[in-house]
Amino acid sequence: MKKDKLKQQYRVNEQIRVREVRIVGEGIESTIVPTHKALQIAEQKGVDLVEISPNAQPPVCRLIDYSKFIYQQKKHQKEMKAKQVKVEVKEIRFGPQTDDHDYNFKLKHAQGFLSDGDKVKAYVFFKGRSILFKEQGEVLLLRFAQDLEDYGKVEQMPQLEGKRMIMFIGPKKQPAAQKKTAEDAAENAEALPRERKAPQQKARKEYTGPKVEGEDFDD
Repeated sequence: MKKDKLKQQYRVNEQIRVREVRIVGEGIESTIVPTHKALQIAEQKGVDLVEISPNAQPPVCRLIDYSKFIYQQKKHQKEMKAKQVKVEVKEIRFGPQTDDHDYNFKLKHAQGFLSDGDKVKAYVFFKGRSILFKEQGEVLLLRFAQDLEDYGKVEQMPQLEGKRMIMFIGPKKQPAAQKKTAEDAAENAEALPRERKAPQQKARKEYTGPKVEGEDFDD
């Protein structure tokens, strides 16, 4: 049977063998009391005495139902784990003589990966005698990094490892609020119809000469 490591981290009730403890808990004023008295208080309230800070002087114990305490700790650990951002590494492979069409296709993919918060592992694979073109491969990777400078930053410069020249690019961190504002602005810009400027009418020149009977210069 698998042991619960979380339960092994805390001593409870009679397992607490120090002379005195500081007790805390809901509706309880923090105070230092002999351990036997703390156990009596816990028994009166129908809860357990759980040691939560053994290295304090004296150790700190909480008056709480032990099962409830373990549940709260597990829930907290689960929430903390969920908040951790999982970064994936996406691989992009080049040949030493990659043409512009293939290069631009892979560049677009890398931009998407970095925008999603993933890392990019870009490498040039040298097959057979193509290792003679390793300088050309390094130039290609450096160009790739430069074209991605708005999306990520180089974490490892191109390094030759066997038949591969490898470079790592990490995503640039963008504040969530700033990213949301930028996305909303883009959506609003697309949603709003473009205003058409009305054609400018030339100002009518006023006739200042003598009027001739039968002619109307106001029309």
